[in-house]
Amino acid sequence: MATYTITELAREFDITPRAIRFYEDQGLISPRREGAGGRIRVYGARERTRLKLTLRGKRLGLTLSEIKDLVDMYDSPKDSAAQLKRFLSVLAQHRESLEQQREDIEVTLAEIAAHEDQCRRMLDGSPARAKSSGTRARRAA
Repeated sequence: MATYTITELAREFDITPRAIRFYEDQGLISPRREGAGGRIRVYGARERTRLKLTLRGKRLGLTLSEIKDLVDMYDSPKDSAAQLKRFLSVLAQHRESLEQQREDIEVTLAEIAAHEDQCRRMLDGSPARAKSSGTRARRAA
């Protein structure tokens, strides 16, 4: 059975050992301990897979709690239908959140574009600029 050190996993997944220890503290992975006082962490294939799934979940934008729930299902008796239904539920919630964010971003981008257009028209000497210049000239007189 293959084993990995924290340094090997950190290098493989391009994360820091500190991040791996954090995921351990969160209960997402639990390496075997060896050496004097159990100071040496030894990761097996199970822990490597759990770390890989955790990082994939983070890329999807899932919370650590959601990731833990999903990853923990793989340790339970194999009822793939329940696992898949739960995963679909989490994905549906996440999709809804992302779609709302996209809508908010599109509205904000449209507002920015309108402000940019207005500023360009004012800089190009459009009637809006001439009007404000005329007002300033009248005030000066």
